[in-house]
Amino acid sequence: MELDQQKTPLFTGLKQYASKKPTPFHIPGHKKGQGMDPSYREFIGDNALSIDLINIAPLDDLHHPHGFIHEAQQLAAHAFGADYTFFSVQGTSGAIMTMIMSVCKPGDKIIVPRNVHKSIMSAIIFSGALPIFVHPVIDRTHGIAHGVTTESIQRAIEAHPDAKAVLVINPTYYGFTCDLKEIVAIAHAAAIPVLVDEAHGVHTHFSKQLPISAMEAGADMAATSVHKLGGSLTQSSVLNVKSGLVSVDHTTAIMSMLTTTSTSYILLASLDAARKHLAIEGEKELKRVIALAHSARKQLNEINGLHCIGEECLTSSATFAHDPTKLFISLNELSISGYEAEVWLRDRYGIEVELSDLYNILCIITLGDDQSKIDLLIKAMTELAASFQQTDKQSISLSVKVPDIPTLAISPRDAFYSQTEFVSFDQSAGRIIAEFIMVYPPGIPILSPGELITQENLEYVKENMEAGLPVQGPEDQTLAFLKVIKEQSAIQ
Repeated sequence: MELDQQKTPLFTGLKQYASKKPTPFHIPGHKKGQGMDPSYREFIGDNALSIDLINIAPLDDLHHPHGFIHEAQQLAAHAFGADYTFFSVQGTSGAIMTMIMSVCKPGDKIIVPRNVHKSIMSAIIFSGALPIFVHPVIDRTHGIAHGVTTESIQRAIEAHPDAKAVLVINPTYYGFTCDLKEIVAIAHAAAIPVLVDEAHGVHTHFSKQLPISAMEAGADMAATSVHKLGGSLTQSSVLNVKSGLVSVDHTTAIMSMLTTTSTSYILLASLDAARKHLAIEGEKELKRVIALAHSARKQLNEINGLHCIGEECLTSSATFAHDPTKLFISLNELSISGYEAEVWLRDRYGIEVELSDLYNILCIITLGDDQSKIDLLIKAMTELAASFQQTDKQSISLSVKVPDIPTLAISPRDAFYSQTEFVSFDQSAGRIIAEFIMVYPPGIPILSPGELITQENLEYVKENMEAGLPVQGPEDQTLAFLKVIKEQSAIQ
């Protein structure tokens, strides 16, 4: 089959099928919108509803693709430099779970950074794998975690040569990458596959001005969020695979196990169209986007009290390269927190940021941005900085706190399935937690099942809560109580 990136076999096939105006006696029950609330139908539109279809014979089946979907996935694999690409309608989280469960079974070791997304820890619990944590490099100036060093991965492999996989984040949420190509070489020398959380890096494959992509670096699998930065609809992602150290057939089986049988053709079609746009227009469009981002960073850094970090942070193999489209803005010299700034920008300018934390905000520049949006951001940030300059009585900068990484006391799976009890949040220090605590976004756990709760971690959680940040995870959403491993008393 000729691989013509101009084609959109799935999207085109859906439109052609819908144009025949078939009479459905199958699900979905709204039947082109006729069976739903009229106001919703009018808002969504007839075109979208006409392709909200199910896996009937003419439209192929994501669980056993051989027609439109198969051809679309082949085109995606070619575009991403993979041997095989799986479409995911369950986000990058679903692709990450598939990736890990494809290579790990109960008791297997997997080398991972501690600053991983909740979905990675969930997959470790489901698979029964034992995480070998590698400490990321901590940026205490800005209160964030970067990637892992090449040396730390080398030491982890030497200490655990029986590990079944190495997982890395490339790039991080904040746009920094490790030396992925060297990590792949080190792992492959030990016959260990490399899995990549590429949730924030779909665009890197389509521009030489950006850090190297997972497939370019020779990684074996990469869970890649097309919807985040690549132009597809929310919840649509891909899993890119290179065969050899991992089995495409086994990955296919795991993906099917974890994927709904009611797959959304609207999401699948958006992946097909986004792939075409990236493959044909990506390089040109990203050149424009990168220029916008460079201009925005320069202007932000000229505003008194703001610091938009970039290439000056490239000081180790953990911060080997930087994606300039991530505008990570430190407010540490102002008298306002990141969360307060998020609310201020929303209320005053109708601007929504990607992330805020105690000290920073993150804005992302994508194919959907233009100069007018950059101008609005600069105007807003100029006013914000002028409104919240620190007075002479205030300290020069806020004290940035980054808690130490907790100690893993027992495996996440054992903790999750252990007998548990609820204890007061304030009395939980020293106990082993059996649930997640995190701030989302970015969804990196402050505490994960199996880790030892420390007073420092509790204080950090409190500080985030008091600042109004969205602390999530515990069954008790008020966080008055935490679920911990039940301690067994000796029988008298």
